[in-house]
Amino acid sequence: MTTIETEVARRDLASEIDGLPGFRPRLSVEGLSVGFATSEGHRPIVHDVSFDLHPGQCVAIVGESGSGKSVTARSIVGLAGRGARVEAEAITLHGRDVRTLSPRRWRDIRGREVGFILQDALVSLDPLRPVGAEIAEGLRLHGWGDRRARGKRVVELLASVGVPNPEHRARQRPDQLSGGLRQRALIASALALDPDVVIADEPTTALDVTVQAQVLELLEASKRRGASIILISHDLSVVAQLADHVLVMRNGRVVEQGAAAQLLGSPREEYTKALIAAVPSEDTRGAALSPGGRRLLADAPPAPEVLDEVVIEARDLVRRFRAPDGSATTAVGGVSFDLHRGETLGIVGESGSGKSTTGRIALALERADAGTVTLLGKPWSGVPESERRALRSRISVVSQDPLSSFDPRWNVERILLDALPRQAFPTAAARAERIRALLDQVGLAHAVLRRFPLRLSGGQRQRVAIARALAEAPDIIVLDEAVSALDVTIQAQILDLLVALQRRLGLSYLFISHDLGVIAHLCHRVLVMKDGVVVESGTPDEIFHRPQQPYTRQLIDSIPAFEPNRIQEKTA
Repeated sequence: MTTIETEVARRDLASEIDGLPGFRPRLSVEGLSVGFATSEGHRPIVHDVSFDLHPGQCVAIVGESGSGKSVTARSIVGLAGRGARVEAEAITLHGRDVRTLSPRRWRDIRGREVGFILQDALVSLDPLRPVGAEIAEGLRLHGWGDRRARGKRVVELLASVGVPNPEHRARQRPDQLSGGLRQRALIASALALDPDVVIADEPTTALDVTVQAQVLELLEASKRRGASIILISHDLSVVAQLADHVLVMRNGRVVEQGAAAQLLGSPREEYTKALIAAVPSEDTRGAALSPGGRRLLADAPPAPEVLDEVVIEARDLVRRFRAPDGSATTAVGGVSFDLHRGETLGIVGESGSGKSTTGRIALALERADAGTVTLLGKPWSGVPESERRALRSRISVVSQDPLSSFDPRWNVERILLDALPRQAFPTAAARAERIRALLDQVGLAHAVLRRFPLRLSGGQRQRVAIARALAEAPDIIVLDEAVSALDVTIQAQILDLLVALQRRLGLSYLFISHDLGVIAHLCHRVLVMKDGVVVESGTPDEIFHRPQQPYTRQLIDSIPAFEPNRIQEKTA
């Protein structure tokens, strides 16, 4: 029996335990509905959600952004927020009704009986004190041990979640730690008192694949010890690896739920099928991921051949930084690559591998200490900005968080107007026509022109960012984690859009990502970076099926398996 078949069989058994006499749920939710008071009256967010959570079981709640999954989890443990109205037929924890608990009683329960892992560790951790002190504070508030015992426990916890040199890391503030180390510190804090129930809200979003694998192993180990987990995620690969039971939410309602193997292998609802079809992988390369994408690619020219013309030539790039203690850190150490016209070149690696710095050097937003970059056959690095100005419009960028790159005081029209070259569009009529054409290219209605970034969805903001990047008709776009913060269906739409734009306009993409599924789906060639150097390069087929370097094999082995066809064969 293969590993995945064994896991499917175990989950089938776990799902059969539900409802058996003598197996009382650790947590039971019946008829949960949540709404918020607004200036326009009561706004319902979650409608009639019910599920049970047993010891050693993981229940995953999946769905698009705004589906109500995080509100559901927070409401269960008294964290719905101000202005919330929470109603339920029953919410029981260890057999007792918790609907009317006071905030003080909830503070006693959270941490000791229920641990909460939030998505954004940088925001969730106190920026002014060391992470060890914050973990110890949670222990102190629950009366755990004396100061010396708590200090020892903090080091043990950090070591247990894979933090290297935990004694030193415990004395560091969150801003001195990488994203992966911050997330592990947050997990250590949530697990400090060994709670029976762990709520993990997008615990692996924006983490590279190896750190993600470590986080999932930590949660799996908690399950083996008998902990119950509620996993909130839009990543179905993560869900497939950890969950026993899945709830699929849309517009605040559960549209489908069931045993993970059955639901992921043989979904009944069209919405669930669309979620599964939207997962990018090497098997989806060349195909649309979304219903709209199928229409988009059908209207686009056939996929063109990558041309021999080199649009970016990078040779022996080096970039060093000076650390606060005066020591030198080499972020990029001798990186070389070529990007051809019409090609998507992926750069992958763990956090701190140097991939984003390499992208910034290619954009001439970061200087190289050594090495050269040539853009469209002309010098690009190491020359004054005045000499680059004529070429600046030929390369543009789309970042991970477009909201932070927009002026919040500007509406979409102003954002796009600011990006247009006035010499190419000298009249107001010409500029207005160009802006409408840009919106058409990225699939946005003209009505968004009057809206401000905060009033747009994540997918709409990313489309505006792409429209802005296209404003000056570039040859090259550098995309730095441009889809990593999007839920799976919005990500699918953006990836389909990028493919269609490349086919129509002949664009070249330098695509930086930690998501190997996205890289396998989108890229023609891949560079694998570690510690500032390229350890391996090749086609996706070579990288994913015939990796030559141990580090590349480690990355590939860390990818969460999501094989709905295999699961369906087992459960059919």
